[in-house]
Amino acid sequence: MKPLPPSSSAWTRSRPPLLRFLDTCLNEFSAETSGAVADYIPELGKADPAYFGISLATLDGHVYEVGDSRVPFTIQSMSKPFVFALALDLLGAGKVESAIGVEPSGDPFNSIRLNSENHPFNPMVNAGAIACTGLIQASKGADAFEQIRLALGRFAGRDLAVDEAVYSSESQTGDRNRAIAYLLKTNAVISDNVADVLDVYFRQCAVLVTARDIAVMAATLANRGVNPVTGEQVLTPYAISRTLSVMTSSGMYDYAGEWIYRIGIPAKSGVGGGILAALPARLGLGSYSPRLDKHGNSVRGIKVCEALSSHYDLHMLNRSDDARNAVIADYDIGKSPSRRVRRPQEREILAAHQQEVRVIELVGTLSLSAVDYVSRRLAGRPRPQFVVFDLHRVTSTTRAGARLVAEAFEELAALNVTVIISGVKRASKEWNTLREWTAELKNVRDFYLLDTAIEWAEDQIVYRYGGSIDFHETTELAEQPLLAGLGDNELADLASLCTVRTYQSGAKIVAAGDPADSLFFLRSGAVHVTLPDGVRLATLTAGMAFGEMALLEATRSADVFADMAATAFEVPLKAFERFRKQHPHASERIMRNLAQLLADRLIVANAKVDILTST
Repeated sequence: MKPLPPSSSAWTRSRPPLLRFLDTCLNEFSAETSGAVADYIPELGKADPAYFGISLATLDGHVYEVGDSRVPFTIQSMSKPFVFALALDLLGAGKVESAIGVEPSGDPFNSIRLNSENHPFNPMVNAGAIACTGLIQASKGADAFEQIRLALGRFAGRDLAVDEAVYSSESQTGDRNRAIAYLLKTNAVISDNVADVLDVYFRQCAVLVTARDIAVMAATLANRGVNPVTGEQVLTPYAISRTLSVMTSSGMYDYAGEWIYRIGIPAKSGVGGGILAALPARLGLGSYSPRLDKHGNSVRGIKVCEALSSHYDLHMLNRSDDARNAVIADYDIGKSPSRRVRRPQEREILAAHQQEVRVIELVGTLSLSAVDYVSRRLAGRPRPQFVVFDLHRVTSTTRAGARLVAEAFEELAALNVTVIISGVKRASKEWNTLREWTAELKNVRDFYLLDTAIEWAEDQIVYRYGGSIDFHETTELAEQPLLAGLGDNELADLASLCTVRTYQSGAKIVAAGDPADSLFFLRSGAVHVTLPDGVRLATLTAGMAFGEMALLEATRSADVFADMAATAFEVPLKAFERFRKQHPHASERIMRNLAQLLADRLIVANAKVDILTST
């Protein structure tokens, strides 16, 4: 019995695997009732211990949510990494690092103890966080808290408010933090009025967030400071990477070693019941459940992180990226030339020197290991004159990768090899990263389209080996490949049916969807054939035909534009059909020529497919 296909309603109700996994975590861990709600700040003790929400944000801006993911709670110590990163950017790394250490303390988060230099151990414990807030307070004065609140909002992608009741409760009961602050002032770590510094600190801890907010904030950390939902570069990659480093070693206080050993994701907890985890270049996770363990971490939140890391093998030190996967295709122009239809003399030159243009198409992240592999792979074959690196499938470029790219390009310049970059828009972040290191190099050209880059390199080969490309040259019907084999009388009869058309640069000669009612034989200039979605199919020069598919189909399937001033012979299709009936031998020859031209195009297309599937 043939199984029935699933209904369309079942398809629309289906859910992504990650969302189903989070639902499973929510259902399984809701039964966990160990731990207690924090009550040393009286207002926190009012939280409903049954609350449980989970959210996960991807780096393309999608946010999954289950349970009580929109229930607000105070950020508490989860503010610490973001304020530390803000201080690094606002005040400079030298100033911040001279006042606050980066070593794990092994003590609880509220320990009243400094390191051997009488500085806080790190910015994740209260002493370091108060010192960090004090540095911002000393620099920004009365605007300090607003700077912090706005920065936290940019990380979350929305404006964040303060829970005044929690702020007041924390202020009234924060004697331990006052003791820490006075210890810092005694040791000249903070210079401003202790009460003013603590007022800012208590307010930053009382900022309201949700599990969804902290997932987006964590994803922003994982995305080198770019909020994946808003697209804003919140803080510099330097500040973000240093912050993640400290989160890795100290984010979970005296449980940090166990955390990074078992879970392996930089994280930060807060006594309000939140945990955020940021897996670099992967995702951000946020959870909320007020019951805490003896270390001050959410019991259910830890279980969610453990399950996510274990189920999907996400430990950050267990990466399996293979640099060899960065190359999706590697070929010369003999295997896959440009879509430019060349004249016989040009084809002969390019066939004789096809190895002089090497094309390497890349995919994924342009990292140091990927660039190193590509450079060694390039050196493993004879040196070309031109190398095209196509980056349109590259999703990101690391600074290390960009720097190694520049060093590889410098070496190619010393060997008189011209580098051509394609697939990168000049307004993109990837372009800026590359140009930071390659702007001074004289051997680098760039084109957005790969085909344009290959075509330019082919032109240079033609020029270097004695050929010429004269776009102003005028050709006659006898030089048309589609009309090869026709006699003089046949060509003369066909010419009598033609009208010479003139087109200005940029003119649309043929429009997709229009009736296919004429053929064109390009007499001078150049045109390009483009699909309606913008994909360029071919570039044609004098001596080539276009619109010839009118012989096989009734409607135009592509647009044709003049690349420059051009002239063409136009033959109405009805008149051409009469010509074919009057000259059956010529008709047979034309259809044979058309079949050969189409076969040649298919061979080129198949060669590209073979390249992409065999690398």
